[in-house]
Amino acid sequence: MSGRFLHWLDGEEELLEHLSDGAETPDASRKERKHLVSGLKDEVDHSARGQKVIRMERTMFYRFYAVTAVLSCLCLLGVLLFVVAYLPEFGAENPRTLPVVERYVTRGLEETGAVNIVSGMILDYRAFDTLGESHVLFTALICVTILLRVDRKNMRTEYEDYHLIREERYHEISGDSILHRVGMILIPCVALYGIYVLLNGQNSPGGGFSGGAVMGAGMIIYASAFGFRKADRLITARLSSVLTFAALGFYSFAKGYVFFTGANGLENHIPKGTPGAIFSGGLILPLDIAVGLVVAFTMYGFYSLFRRGNIGGGQ
Repeated sequence: MSGRFLHWLDGEEELLEHLSDGAETPDASRKERKHLVSGLKDEVDHSARGQKVIRMERTMFYRFYAVTAVLSCLCLLGVLLFVVAYLPEFGAENPRTLPVVERYVTRGLEETGAVNIVSGMILDYRAFDTLGESHVLFTALICVTILLRVDRKNMRTEYEDYHLIREERYHEISGDSILHRVGMILIPCVALYGIYVLLNGQNSPGGGFSGGAVMGAGMIIYASAFGFRKADRLITARLSSVLTFAALGFYSFAKGYVFFTGANGLENHIPKGTPGAIFSGGLILPLDIAVGLVVAFTMYGFYSLFRRGNIGGGQ
């Protein structure tokens, strides 16, 4: 205070200004606090109104969802009951299906070239329906991949963190020596049997779906016995996608050609081969291979995505 008093005596400082500043400071700080408090109250009120609106919208959505679900189920139930009302009585034969069944049995071998009439129906008479089933499998695999796959392209962390997470979250069971030894013996047998079922479907029970399921099981056993790192080097995500797309593309173009020629009364010029031989049945054998690839890679893709715990495959 003595220093400030000496400065006042010399005329270098005005004490009244400091006194006035000190007098005004409490009022200014009080106004600032009031303004801050009012701003916080407004923000809280706005947030409360926003939460109330969100709760109302959520309630309305759930009500709409419930009503829509009930109406959809009622409509589906009505359609099913309408269809059931036109079905034949239990134990009675449907006269409309008798010509179709007779055609399958009497002329199936001649028209399809397949000794196994089930394969002839699935991949010749009803090939369009089988094409749709294969696309359903492929679409399901794409949806599961979109939901579960995590890699360095869609992670928010860096590339090094991606590898760190892979190391931490992988739970390999391939370290079991018993599983490893059993896999070495079992995998060749399963693969060979799956190839046999796939290639001999037009002559005996089997075909694309059953052979593909066996080969898919072999791929799953391989990944379980030897680990995903070795499986990723052998069965990459790119290889799986390319082969599945190529199989579906071949199926679509091949049967599209047959549909076009058949609808216009033209000969498709695809040889049926000798019934009973491995290269017989026209397009049934290559279509079996295409369907088998789709089924095998779809099974392995589902297992791979769920087994890894949200971590994607090899690139």
